[in-house]
Amino acid sequence: MDNREQWTSKVGFILAAAGSAVGLGAIWKFPYETGMNGGSVFILLFILSTVLIGLPILLAEFVIGRRGQADAVSGLKKLAPDKHWYLIGYSGLVFSFLILSFYSVVGGWILSYLGRSIFFQLSGLGDQQYGELFTSIIGNPLEVLLAQAAFMFLTIWIVQGGIKKGIERASKIMMPALLLFLVLLLVRSLTLDGAMEGVRFLFVPDWSFFTFETALVALGQAFFSLSVGVAGMITYASYLSKAENLTRSSVSVVSLNIVISIVAGLIIFPAVFALGYTPDQGPGLVFIILPAIFDQLFMGDFLLIIFFILMLFATLTSSISMLEITVSIVVKNKYDRRRRMAWVAGLFIFIVGIPSALSFGVLSEPFLFGYIFFDFVDLLTSRIGLPLGALFISLFAGYILSKSDIDSELQGPSKWTRTWRIIVRYVAPAAIVIVFVQGIIDLFS
Repeated sequence: MDNREQWTSKVGFILAAAGSAVGLGAIWKFPYETGMNGGSVFILLFILSTVLIGLPILLAEFVIGRRGQADAVSGLKKLAPDKHWYLIGYSGLVFSFLILSFYSVVGGWILSYLGRSIFFQLSGLGDQQYGELFTSIIGNPLEVLLAQAAFMFLTIWIVQGGIKKGIERASKIMMPALLLFLVLLLVRSLTLDGAMEGVRFLFVPDWSFFTFETALVALGQAFFSLSVGVAGMITYASYLSKAENLTRSSVSVVSLNIVISIVAGLIIFPAVFALGYTPDQGPGLVFIILPAIFDQLFMGDFLLIIFFILMLFATLTSSISMLEITVSIVVKNKYDRRRRMAWVAGLFIFIVGIPSALSFGVLSEPFLFGYIFFDFVDLLTSRIGLPLGALFISLFAGYILSKSDIDSELQGPSKWTRTWRIIVRYVAPAAIVIVFVQGIIDLFS
């Protein structure tokens, strides 16, 4: 334990943890979910879900991780010896493995689009041609597999360098660059003629969308965007020194996640409305609608390159955290094995992801319950795996961790600590069960 790596600074930890949360969830999924669920009402419910449910569970992972001072499996064994709570760690390994297997496919799509944008192959196409191009790219077996392999190579290369020289160093570069690119695109989007219509869509409530279904989607998005439930934050917090304030760190991560999600919406929807598109385009919003939008803007080719670099950074900061979960559990404290195991684990993830990569081409037939392989793994992990993991993490923090352990990690008892324990014991489990049951219904219906 004495030789266990640690983050060199609080900033490095917060940027890495925020990067894990701010991936496709904030830049890709949040805008299209917002567009399909009425804009401002969805944003309000998302913020409430993130603060009231997501934040306490994130803090629970931080407390468990730093208290255990080990990978998720070993740390839980230490905190609850002779019990089976360590299975949370193995569950996180399995589901993070599966998430990265299809996540890397989308990362490959981003690399394909980035390459085309650099060589100015995305400009001058008609609206219909952007849709045809997307279908052509994701249906090309050779291109999607090569792009997926390239994305996994980048992820492995960062993780094999370790915490200080790999993950922290990359996060300190990519997250500030991500924020800079976001601000640049935000300014350009808000200065378009007609942009205020998109701003009104995001901030003026349409209460007809205030429904149970919208609340459910918002809660699921809060879990997805914070990356809670797969023990990733347990793993990251295990490298954190005892001097850092966990409550402040968790608030910082949640705040960054909310701000970046809303900024992503402010980049996309003013442009959508200003150029005459509708907001409810679904998952293809980024890959089909945005290239068409940028093509109509001054310096659109340059801005599109920046946008896909931004997307790549956001996706990598999440993928490295998911690979780190597997690597940390396998390596434990034998750091001489890290480099080799990062490559081995990454190779296996790439292999498992091949059916997902081919799901829009040669393997486009339904795999199970009427879903193609890609969609099945997505639903299995986001609607079942994440809520299930978050449920057991919440219960462990609320009922198994001793009061002295919690007070030690949260620097003494307080009104906030008591409120937090009530939420992770009662409120969060109830909310998670609702999401979990709905996920089961969605998967098998």
